[in-house]
Amino acid sequence: MAGETIITVVGNLTADPELRYTQNGLPVANFTIASTPRSFDRQANEWKDGEALFLRASVWREFAEHVAGSLTKGMRVVATGRLKQRSYQDREGNNRTAIELEVDEIGPSLRYATAQVTRAASSGGGGGGGSFGGGQQSRPQVQQDEPWATPGSSAPDAWSAPGTSYGDDTPF
Repeated sequence: MAGETIITVVGNLTADPELRYTQNGLPVANFTIASTPRSFDRQANEWKDGEALFLRASVWREFAEHVAGSLTKGMRVVATGRLKQRSYQDREGNNRTAIELEVDEIGPSLRYATAQVTRAASSGGGGGGGSFGGGQQSRPQVQQDEPWATPGSSAPDAWSAPGTSYGDDTPF
């Protein structure tokens, strides 16, 4: 949607993502990302931490289940999404405003860690859209031929073919 504020945040999870289900059975995972800026103080010859930003974040549907099953407290993550502002009244009747991140993409940061990625079995919801009717649609699992997913693929790979001269043209 035009005019939305899209940001990318790099930080650590302050707790395990909390997976819940709405009354309609829709999964949602909530978590907080802590991001602390660092700068080098030349006079003291040391790194100094700035003020930490604690940003509440949420993901929905099958994505929420993937996040809850993959990410844990303390993990350094890279998340991108849309900032959402929400106004409400607290228990004392004071007006409050909360700013939260509605995550579009998230994953572990590989700066100080390694990760083993496993493709999740699709439930037929499509590219992030999912089923919006509240009920989970049952679809048969269809195995797709994905040459990049299997090491012994029969698909030709012109990029790694020995004895091939490489020009400016792409091999596909």
